[in-house]
Amino acid sequence: MLMKAITDGNRIAAQNAATVRHYVPGGCENGGGIGRLVGYISNTAKEAGATHLVTDTRGPRWSVATSPARLLGAILVMAKDRIVAPARIHHIHIAGRGSTSRKLLLTEAARLLGCAHILHLHDYDYASDFATRSPRQQMLIRRMFQHADQVVALGQRDRMTLTTLLGVDERRTAVIRNCVPDPGTHNVQAGERPLIVFLGRLSERKGVHELLLALSHPIMKGLQWRAVLAGDGPVEDYRRQAAALRLSDVVDMPGWLDAAAAQALCARADILVLPSHAEGMAMAVIEGLAHGLAVVTTRVGAHDEVISDGETGVFVPVGDKDALAAALAKLVTDPEIRSYLSAQGRAHYLNHFSMKAYMRSLDKLYEAVSGQPQTMVGAR
Repeated sequence: MLMKAITDGNRIAAQNAATVRHYVPGGCENGGGIGRLVGYISNTAKEAGATHLVTDTRGPRWSVATSPARLLGAILVMAKDRIVAPARIHHIHIAGRGSTSRKLLLTEAARLLGCAHILHLHDYDYASDFATRSPRQQMLIRRMFQHADQVVALGQRDRMTLTTLLGVDERRTAVIRNCVPDPGTHNVQAGERPLIVFLGRLSERKGVHELLLALSHPIMKGLQWRAVLAGDGPVEDYRRQAAALRLSDVVDMPGWLDAAAAQALCARADILVLPSHAEGMAMAVIEGLAHGLAVVTTRVGAHDEVISDGETGVFVPVGDKDALAAALAKLVTDPEIRSYLSAQGRAHYLNHFSMKAYMRSLDKLYEAVSGQPQTMVGAR
């Protein structure tokens, strides 16, 4: 009996040592940029001797039928945590559309159970998504955000959405911009054709159609370059578009790459391009800065808070294929500009976007939440 008590005590102590559980649509493997970020957080915490658990609330995008079961499983995990690890903080990652519908249920469970929980907003335009909801849904969404212990935004625009549109107390909001692990110094391959990379879901919102038009633009004809457009989505459709534009020999679309493969691709690249129509704070932009790539992107989301045009990256107007082609052509043909942007972007990453700084921000957030009393609804 004594040995069993000691074993049970050790088990509970180990469970309580994992002070944070993340809830991610798709988990680390199928959660897109959110999943990749949480994977980085989990791995960094592990290296420091801590444990951040991860629970999938949706499953893969293509597995719609299993999504309700995943969500129910996440709620049951939360309920179990409330018993075996009552001090655990539940870090809930949320976007618009179906993600919000799932998180309305998950956060209500957290409220009823008395779980300390954080809402972390990752969305390219949550205000617009909110505007499409019914008055009842809007009321529920406002209540969801207002009842969270803390709410994280990726930039000041989203923080304004939280405080003005959703009514969240500004004192319970924090801006924590996405980060990536340090991949090390970028080694330029002198004499090789510049490699242009795109990382993200292949879609209209990410500007892939304009990117293909820019790559087939007359100004790019005759220049020496290669491009890899890596991401999930309707890959075959975009491959057909590339073939119709006679780009198949210079543009590769390998599909979604895991974190290791994406890092390997960036390690041999020169230019990171992301001509998005809307973003929160794109992981790909931070990846580009970290790897010392010349970053070409658009003034959307928090990008303007991160990139200085002509210093740490290059901005082009949304949907402007001609401006995008001109920017890419200039970088392809001018190694000195590429080198300057590389050095400035890499220094900017080291100064502001290291995982060490990111984890310090999270620890401060968790300390604030831990200091707030939590009680189950109806408890006396």
